[in-house]
Amino acid sequence: MATGTPDSQARFGQSVKGLLTEKVNTCGTDVIALTKQVLKGSRSSELLGQAARNMVLQEDAILHSEDSLRKMAIITTHLQYQ
Repeated sequence: MATGTPDSQARFGQSVKGLLTEKVNTCGTDVIALTKQVLKGSRSSELLGQAARNMVLQEDAILHSEDSLRKMAIITTHLQYQ
């Protein structure tokens, strides 16, 4: 089994360390990007839920206003008969 010279082994070791460091940095960057995307998606979900709740509140207010207008129309009709 042939072994390389100590100099070539050292260069190979440095090359492997460099590639490993590069891969670790790339993975770290990818994890950070993924985390940001998950948090952004989570925030979007919160905003959609809040928008849905606000829409329900607005719908209730509109229905209440419609009911009030109907009652005022009935009162106006009764007053016109008097």
